[in-house]
Order: sequence, then C-alpha cells, then structure tokens
Amino acid sequence: MRLWHPLMIPHLPHRQLQSQHCEICGMRGNGWGKPHATVDYVWQYPPGYLYRYHVRVMDELIRRGVNVDLKWYDKRYRGRNCKPWIFTGPENDYPEHNTVYLAECILNLMSGERPGGGRKNKVLNPLLDGVGVMR
Repeated sequence: MRLWHPLMIPHLPHRQLQSQHCEICGMRGNGWGKPHATVDYVWQYPPGYLYRYHVRVMDELIRRGVNVDLKWYDKRYRGRNCKPWIFTGPENDYPEHNTVYLAECILNLMSGERPGGGRKNKVLNPLLDGVGVMR
C-alpha cells in the first residue's frame, strides 16, 4: 500500500485507483494510526490531510463513472463501524508528496512494481507527459 503522488491519480489504472480508495477508507476507519511501513507518515498529520487526498481519489473515480458512496465526502465520516471525527484539522497536502516522492513513485511503476500488469506504457506515458519528464 502506498499513497501515490497526487499528480499520478488521474493516470492510475482503474483497478489501482479503486484499490487506493478502499485502502484509504480503511485508513480513515479502524486502520487509523496502525503501523504500516509505506504510509506511516500519514499518522503524523491530522485526518484532514488524508481526507484531502481521498477527495482527489474519489473525484477521479467519479470522473471515470464509478459510483462512490457519498458519505465519504463528509470529512468526519470514518465508515459504519467508527465514530466520526469531531475535529479533522487542516486539509493540506502531505509535505512528503514532493518532487522526490514523485520520482520514487515513477521509478516504482517503471521497475515493474506497478498496477495494471502489462500496462506500463499506458500508465507511464501520459503521466510522464503530464509532469513534463523527458523520455
């Protein structure tokens, strides 16, 4: 599990984007604060940061015609089995999601640890074009 760089969200394959949504739902719910090597930085910030990221993922899913439970657009919502947050804090971007992180994410996709199996060029070409990377 990783939170892909926000610039990558519009270019992720459908299955990967849906998986990202499911993982974030879990993180906002009972998974909040549970250790995970790749996303431990998330717990250093108020829930509003994760909410902002989640909205980007949900907006992209909706743009692609996927039905998303609109309850998740309530920043306090944590799923059916969790009490809502009273305070979510600011809704900022993660400082970790910088250009170095973008490069790490791109390298991750290029190395074969990528979503969508053999779709590397379909994912990477628009992404690289979108962020201005020379190929």
